[in-house]
Amino acid sequence: MKRTSIFFVVLVSLSLALPVFAADSCRQHQANIHGTTRQTVESSLRKEVDEFRTLAERALTLRAETIKVGMAIKEKQDRGKPFTGDDLEMINFGIKEHLSLRKELLIVAGSHECWLDGSEKELAKQGITPETRLTGVMLSLSSALILYDNYLLSISLFEGDSKLRRILNERDPGYAVTSAALAKVTINYNSISNRARVRKAIKFYERESARFKQKLEQNPDSGYLNLLIAQSPSNTMVKKWSPFYVVGRKLGFLTGVTTDTITGMEREGVSLFSMVFGNAVGLVETRKGKLYMNGTVLADVGGSLKSGDILLEKTPFRLTDKLIPGYWGHAAVWIGNERELKELGIWDNPVVGRFQDKIREGRLVVEALRSGVEMNSLQHFLNIDSVGVLRKTDLSREARANIVILALRQVGKPYDFNFDVESKERVYCSKLVYMSYNGIDWPTRVSLGRTTFTPDDVAVKAAKDGPLQLVTFYHDGKRVVETPSIRMAELMGITAGK
Repeated sequence: MKRTSIFFVVLVSLSLALPVFAADSCRQHQANIHGTTRQTVESSLRKEVDEFRTLAERALTLRAETIKVGMAIKEKQDRGKPFTGDDLEMINFGIKEHLSLRKELLIVAGSHECWLDGSEKELAKQGITPETRLTGVMLSLSSALILYDNYLLSISLFEGDSKLRRILNERDPGYAVTSAALAKVTINYNSISNRARVRKAIKFYERESARFKQKLEQNPDSGYLNLLIAQSPSNTMVKKWSPFYVVGRKLGFLTGVTTDTITGMEREGVSLFSMVFGNAVGLVETRKGKLYMNGTVLADVGGSLKSGDILLEKTPFRLTDKLIPGYWGHAAVWIGNERELKELGIWDNPVVGRFQDKIREGRLVVEALRSGVEMNSLQHFLNIDSVGVLRKTDLSREARANIVILALRQVGKPYDFNFDVESKERVYCSKLVYMSYNGIDWPTRVSLGRTTFTPDDVAVKAAKDGPLQLVTFYHDGKRVVETPSIRMAELMGITAGK
């Protein structure tokens, strides 16, 4: 069975129980992990946030893959095809496979929930400053919202389908799957006490984040959590529908979402799936990029590109940008059009041949997103604020062709939420460049026991008289004409040529 097949049921398996907050476990976490001094609390909390970012990326990546596979199965159902034995095995195996991730999210959701209680003076005696308190609550709230979001999407995908609902609720002793799995999700989602605590956390977050707005923006740890909360579908629903709707048992995060609710929404021309899907994988945009739909920029950047070039981008309004340290937040590889690939002599190469239709459609950017490594158009890619085009100018025809083939070999691989360059099964954005380019001594570093490689590690080879040349550079929506390499180095916090 393919590895990605199990992702169909991750939304259900991640949500088999929504947050059940326990003050005792939270206080025990405080004593065992944080201690009672400001120094130990802040140090241990920073470590927890680092670890949670990987956990959140795992959840968002699996959710993206679930949507892709789930929609494919629903399409098969629409054609009247029955479930196969592999489909049924996939459902059972998926539920078991992802229980561990659900448990991890539940632990984080409850780990700082008790920090909502007590005065600042009382918490200060335990080494918890107001800023630290906010970060801890944001950490638990982020995890709780991921679980609620999983429920919303699982309901929008599966609850309205009688066959899927029946199969997901069936018991299967061969896999130790209990009965009424999806029904139990709905019960937990509708827990009044759970919703009350999450509502309290959201109100606390909104009040305190306004109080410490500047510090949140300057701190990369809290910046990731802040954007994760702000872009949560569940949190969005809180803001969109007033408390009066909640009291009236109409649609809202703090009420149950049932099949009747979905039917009523559709009657009014609203799709829960389309509403949730947009930011279900953590890629919702608070605004459009400053280079978005700019014909001049599209022509300028497109006209400067050659097969095998590296594209770097910055999108401070996206969650992924908050995850990556440094100036640049994403990297991709430019494949080139049919004419270029024929000139390189690889148009009929078997690897290129699999993607000829996409290349002719203009999908010439290979990039690793949470949904996996895929091919997109330059126009789609340029929904960003800043872009840099890097090129290894001394490449031979054969070397450039090899870069293209190596990049295309990664298409279809799942996203690497561990950010480990010393693995080949999964790929993240700058790892795509790492795996496509040979002959460059790339800088790497060890983080949380893994060897990592960031987009800034790519760019440094153009900013410090390295083997790469900065061909085109737009910063914050504007073309940098004078000494672009020096300007990029300044923005990256390094001295060019040093």
